[in-house]
Amino acid sequence: MRFAWFALLPLLAACNSTPSAVNEGTISRVADKPAQDSTALPPPDTSRTKAVSALSDTLRVVRERRNFSNPQGSPDKFQLVFRGPSMLEGTGEFTITNADGQVIFREMLTEPDLEAALVYEMKTPTATPAEREAFVRRRIDRFFLPSQFRAPAVAANSAFPTGIENLDRAAWNDLKQRPDAIRFEYLKGKEDRQQIAWSPLKKQVIRVQ
Repeated sequence: MRFAWFALLPLLAACNSTPSAVNEGTISRVADKPAQDSTALPPPDTSRTKAVSALSDTLRVVRERRNFSNPQGSPDKFQLVFRGPSMLEGTGEFTITNADGQVIFREMLTEPDLEAALVYEMKTPTATPAEREAFVRRRIDRFFLPSQFRAPAVAANSAFPTGIENLDRAAWNDLKQRPDAIRFEYLKGKEDRQQIAWSPLKKQVIRVQ
């Protein structure tokens, strides 16, 4: 019996050492693998993740190409991008980009700026959220109608308008002499009709009415 017992001791020792050897080998292989794959799997770029939020969600985009800053040349890109958590909580970014890719005009339009004119269509004292959303979508979709682009930008017999902040009289008079100059008209709020044009004299977009 005593001989059999001592005979089993080497076997027990081998069995006890086997899991340790296997585990060490597994850890070694796992540790070596990332070193080989590190070039194929770079660290994740978290900068984009931080920039994403519900407020930056794009809900609707409309684009139109029209002659504007260069009446006889390449058209400009008119674009309205509406972003936000919902159609009733978003903000629209209206931009005009010339043929060289330069943004020559930018304006932010709030949801109330786009919804305010709904009061003229309401047949009841209040509108449902679905009706309000539908109206905002339609305002966005119809923001660049062909009828809103007109020439001349300023009629030759027009009187200089008053009450327009920062309107340059020299630039306005210069546009009166340009029958091919184009103006774009859009509604902001209930009744605030903005009329803008490219001023060759000032090299920028100005309000003409």
